[in-house]
Amino acid sequence: SKKYHNSPMPNSIFFNGGIAMHGTYEVARLGKPASHGCVRLHPKAAAAVFELVRQHGMENARIIVTQ
Repeated sequence: SKKYHNSPMPNSIFFNGGIAMHGTYEVARLGKPASHGCVRLHPKAAAAVFELVRQHGMENARIIVTQ
């Protein structure tokens, strides 16, 4: 992401303007605040979700974020 100091955001799926679900290589920090509102996933999980959305289309995906 150029917006966030060239941070890697593999398999990004933008679902709310500039908010995305994407992989992170900082797996030790998963579950802790680190992104600018994004949902961070293990790289393998992000790749699997990205492929599902690619196959079925974003119009058929629903992303619900709860606390």
